[in-house]
Amino acid sequence: MPGTQIQKPEPQLFVERLEEFTDADLHALCEATDAAIIDGGGFGWLNPPGRRALETYFRGVLLVPERELFVARLDGEIVGSAILARPPRNNEAQAFAANLMHSYIAPYARGHGLARMLTVCVEDRARELGYHILNLDVRETQTPAIRLYENLGYIRWGEHPEYALVKGKSVRGYFYYKRLRPPKGANGS
Repeated sequence: MPGTQIQKPEPQLFVERLEEFTDADLHALCEATDAAIIDGGGFGWLNPPGRRALETYFRGVLLVPERELFVARLDGEIVGSAILARPPRNNEAQAFAANLMHSYIAPYARGHGLARMLTVCVEDRARELGYHILNLDVRETQTPAIRLYENLGYIRWGEHPEYALVKGKSVRGYFYYKRLRPPKGANGS
C-alpha cells in the first residue's frame, strides 16, 4: 500500500549480573565473544580460541569468588559482557579498588547504548560493594571504548608503549580510573 509505514519495535535492552548459564545463554555469549574477538576489540584473545575454550573460560569466571560476570542483552539474546574483578583478600592496601575487565559488545549489536549500560551497571555494583575506585585498561586501537570511558568520566593516568602485540606490531595501552565515591575522611565523612 502506498504511504503505509511499518514501524519497527524498539529493541529491548537489558544488562544483568549472571550467576549461572542456560545452554542458550552460554551459546550466545560465546558467539558474541567470537564476533568481538574477530572485530579486534574488548578481549585479550586475538583469534577465537574455539568453543570449548570459551565455555571453559566463562564457566571458570562464575567459579572465582573475586569475579562477577555481567551480560548485555539485545531482545533477550546475550550480545556482550564485562567482568568486575575484586582484589584478592590478601591485598589490603588496594582493597578499595576493583577492575573492569573484558568489556565488549558484539559488532552486530552496537549502536544501542549497551556498552554504556554495561559499564554503568558494573560501576553501580562496585559502589554497592563499597569500592571507591574502578580501574580499567584498553588498547589504543579501541577508540569507541576510549571515547565511552572518557565520556563516563574515566581519567587516563598512564600508558604502556608495548601493551599488546597484534599481528606482530606493538600496540600502546591506556590505563584509566574512575572515582566512584569520595575517599574516607573527605568532606567530613
